[in-house]
Amino acid sequence: MVHKVKRGVVMEKSGIAARREELRKQYWPDEDLWTGEKEKGWFPAPRTLPLILSLLASKHISPKKQDPSSVYLDLLSRQLGEGIVEMGHEADHAFASGYEGRRAARTWQERMELLVANGFVKTLEVGNQRFKYVAIVHPTTALQRLRDKKRIPDKWWNAYVARKLETREATHEQREKRKENAQK
Repeated sequence: MVHKVKRGVVMEKSGIAARREELRKQYWPDEDLWTGEKEKGWFPAPRTLPLILSLLASKHISPKKQDPSSVYLDLLSRQLGEGIVEMGHEADHAFASGYEGRRAARTWQERMELLVANGFVKTLEVGNQRFKYVAIVHPTTALQRLRDKKRIPDKWWNAYVARKLETREATHEQREKRKENAQK
């Protein structure tokens, strides 16, 4: 029997979790598997992230095939819980996003502009640094705004909504209602 501890009480794992634990023990007993446990150096991400990255790479966001998904993923991984990224050297961000060579920083800047133009991030320029601070807009809000502008196709939106329901991720309306209630 597999158990977990919750608030100091030993509890039995759910049927699905227990089954996966048995599969791990049976087929990969000595492997160090990624479990998503909170560890230093890791960041939380929405379970809809693969869909979000696919939309960023699509013609609906990057019509000139200027896929900003790797730049967005780099930004997500650099925010430490406040939704704000204090940017370092653009060349370092470009390299982390997969861009090398003489045009790396310029390519990265173009992808950043796409993220800004599509509402996924807000930026603040300081001195000569165009992207000194980056605020990451909640993906649910950014996507709802694009949907309201009819920039997201029904096929993608339906897959996104279905995945959100499956993972119990809050809808835009639920998030807005929570913010409204918190302000009262």
